[in-house]
Amino acid sequence: MTILWFNLAVIFLFAFFSRYFSTAKVSNNGLVLIKPNKILIFLLTLVLVLISGLRNNIGDTYFYMHGYKITDFTWEYIHKSRDLGFNVFQMILKSLSNDPQVLILVTALITNLFIVIILYQYSRLIELSLYVYITSGLHLVSMNGIRQFMAASIIFIATKYLLNGDWKKYFLIILLASTIHQSALILLPIYFLVRNKAWSRSTYLLLLLSLIIVAGYNQFSEILFASLEDTQYGHYQNFSEGGANIIRVLVNAIPLIIAFIGREKLREIFPKSDYIVNMSLVGLLFLVVSTQNWIFARFIIYFGLYQLILISWIVKVFSKQSEKVIYYSILIFYFLFYFYECVMVFGTEYHSDYLTSLKE
Repeated sequence: MTILWFNLAVIFLFAFFSRYFSTAKVSNNGLVLIKPNKILIFLLTLVLVLISGLRNNIGDTYFYMHGYKITDFTWEYIHKSRDLGFNVFQMILKSLSNDPQVLILVTALITNLFIVIILYQYSRLIELSLYVYITSGLHLVSMNGIRQFMAASIIFIATKYLLNGDWKKYFLIILLASTIHQSALILLPIYFLVRNKAWSRSTYLLLLLSLIIVAGYNQFSEILFASLEDTQYGHYQNFSEGGANIIRVLVNAIPLIIAFIGREKLREIFPKSDYIVNMSLVGLLFLVVSTQNWIFARFIIYFGLYQLILISWIVKVFSKQSEKVIYYSILIFYFLFYFYECVMVFGTEYHSDYLTSLKE
């Protein structure tokens, strides 16, 4: 874990000072926008990319590297395969290098660069967003579900179109991302759900629906997996690794509870926050359902990124006297959660053939 602790410390410090040396701009509607220092943002992005891209373990990394090494990505192979975009991507990379580390590095570059760009544009406290990106486990998940997280980052870079209601461009980005991982198509119908005022009647119906699914999970899963039987996700009906940790559900629920309590102030300081809240809420609903079967937690990859934006704004719904308490509370409790998951539950280890000086 030495490199991962190093990563957390460096990213937080660079992000903190990027805001400290930031510039303030006033938008057309009178809102003050904080633009972090670009040099420090570039440096922290470089650290994120290198630590993620130079690994040779964690989750499915070995299998992606092995598949890249042994597969001949011909057009005939690509035509017969699923997730066409990702295989074309691998074919292009392999025409440049046979080293599978190139796949991991370039994927890490695309994924982390897109995430940092959007946080730079929309996060109120960028160091908090990036800190939670790491301590919530999302950064580690990006090293595990490589293909799906890459698809999620491609959709995340289209946040502007989501917030502005430009559904045509947003849908085009989703369709592009679906060639990387087909599950991205779930964002098409969800667009119409989240483009509503947060905490409206539809919000409470979604919450009720998730509770009904949990209560009647056996019947729900039979219907769902029967419909997926002839697709590439049909094998998930035999998935039996249990449900998501209830602690993770609570960790994801608390920022939304705060957003609900301070909803009027949040709309005042961040007028388009409703769509970010709704995306975060959909992620929580999937997480609630995933307490019955962990596989549903894979869908929160698409929604957890929006909570990184949300958590940077909820601090500002409190009074000036309370802001510091909330800020430091987030740092402490997310650190404890990160330690709990990485050390106590999973015993996470990081290995690299390149970052030898910091290896355990």
